[in-house]
Amino acid sequence: MNTRIFGKTGRVVSEVGLGTWQLGGGWGEVTDEAALAALRAAYEAGTTFLDTADVYGDGRSETLIGKFLKESQARDRIFIATKLGRFGDPGWPANFSRAAVRQHTEASLRRLGIDALDLTQFHCVPPEVLMRGELFGWLAELQREGKIRAYGASVEAMDEALWCCAQPGCAALQIIFNIFRQKPIHVLFDAARRNGVALIVRLPLASGLLGGKMTAATKFPTNDHRNFNRDGQLFNVGETFAGLPFEKGVALADQLKPLVPVGMTMAEMALRWCLDFEAVGTIIPGAKSAAQAQANARASVLAPLGAERHVKLAAFYEREVAAHIRGPY
Repeated sequence: MNTRIFGKTGRVVSEVGLGTWQLGGGWGEVTDEAALAALRAAYEAGTTFLDTADVYGDGRSETLIGKFLKESQARDRIFIATKLGRFGDPGWPANFSRAAVRQHTEASLRRLGIDALDLTQFHCVPPEVLMRGELFGWLAELQREGKIRAYGASVEAMDEALWCCAQPGCAALQIIFNIFRQKPIHVLFDAARRNGVALIVRLPLASGLLGGKMTAATKFPTNDHRNFNRDGQLFNVGETFAGLPFEKGVALADQLKPLVPVGMTMAEMALRWCLDFEAVGTIIPGAKSAAQAQANARASVLAPLGAERHVKLAAFYEREVAAHIRGPY
């Protein structure tokens, strides 16, 4: 596993991390045993960056990571990033108070069984709330107390990302970025580099579309967001299939197949594509099994895709994809 410096924190992290939304719920059933196996496999493959959130399974994801940290005795080697702002107690808008930010931070620490969070991110909170600025001030207080080591935000749109980049204390931004969502290259990457802000890439496989195995007839469990949020019924449509209508996304993925290098799977190409950008700090594909975690990690050791393939993929995005993206971007 290759590593990268995580922005102004100076920490060294694996360039392929593990996103753990699926371990809390929202992607179909994952047993505790399967979740722990995925965490172990990711760590054994060199993954040292784990991303979670208090709202994933109402704390289940954090609790499972806490169990893994205890059994593995690997806390000193693992970077723990969590998120807050969407938890149900007390809920919106009461979550956006100094007391609630402290309450949710301390609850995450208890579930994870650690003394300090390596990174706390506001979790796609309303832009008008985020840009009041006082939220980052409350995280700065917790940083001074030693409860968190760095802070940032998970955002939906590039205007939010650019505002965060300009805040001196912001150490990291989590964004949607993949072959189907290329806008950050032109809008955000230079600003992030100038300000030492690490970029965490979520949905590098566009909710599985870029695995290349789905068809228009593919069905998902009732408790999978790819079933219940495919048109933004419950939260931002961009979080599901990168904002593309499902059938259109399947068709676009099929069109990409001739561009996959010999010896690579489409998923490997999609992950490698993200890693080819120096501005990316780490990518956080999810995994519901040990095998998926190991497969994701392999992207780190693959050869770069090369300039010619990047030009073709950029042209494909502009010509075939960009006009179909829905939601804040």
